[in-house]
Amino acid sequence: MQLNKKESLLKARLEKEAAFRNNANAVSEEKLDPILIAKLYNEEYTSLVCALFAYGKVESIVKFLRSLDMALLDADEALIREKLHAHYYRFQNSEDIVQFFITLSKLKKEGSLNSFFLQGYTEENCVIAGVNALIEKMQQINGYKSRGYDFLIGKISFKRKGSGALKRWHMYLRWMVRHDRIDMGLWRGVDKKDLILPLDTHTFNMGHRLGLLKRKSYDLEAAWELTQKLRSFDKDDPVKYDFALYRLGQES
Repeated sequence: MQLNKKESLLKARLEKEAAFRNNANAVSEEKLDPILIAKLYNEEYTSLVCALFAYGKVESIVKFLRSLDMALLDADEALIREKLHAHYYRFQNSEDIVQFFITLSKLKKEGSLNSFFLQGYTEENCVIAGVNALIEKMQQINGYKSRGYDFLIGKISFKRKGSGALKRWHMYLRWMVRHDRIDMGLWRGVDKKDLILPLDTHTFNMGHRLGLLKRKSYDLEAAWELTQKLRSFDKDDPVKYDFALYRLGQES
């Protein structure tokens, strides 16, 4: 699709911002982001913990993640309970966190998150179907339910329809699929052109300010709309602009 002059100028600006932010110093103790903790381990299960707890103030997120013993992902239920009985984070009480680690420890014994994701993604190259496959697998392996736990792992979404934007899941996919100085690129078999922008308040607001987004509701449809617009700038890697939009929103 041919871009008009305004769109071409905006694309050039975002290309410059994306290149500027793509460096090792873009995430640091002074410029916090949950991926700072995930990259210490460079592993898909620990990264999922970091991504799904990534809501609230970034300082609180990073502090909480640092309090977790990620080795518990390979522990038995008794040790998980012993070590996490006093942990809590916002909507998650100690039992929610214990059950979450139990779920992931059981899942890890069965295989990789990458392989479970591909079971949903591969048929139509749909990342939402891949996320659904992971959530379904987590629900099957542990029937525990609570408001905090269900918020943490998320809900099954039908294609682009959903009350939430699945921001934390799409951020996790960005980390796992893309590979540059920010993202880790640990997964195989998923094309970065299929990724959906992990919409948060910063990217939502910047999308409107830059004229990239019209939808007023903060939901999965808005994330899809913004991604489609960015896809007109780079059809092979639309989500490469996410970190730049996020930081621009933070700084404005």
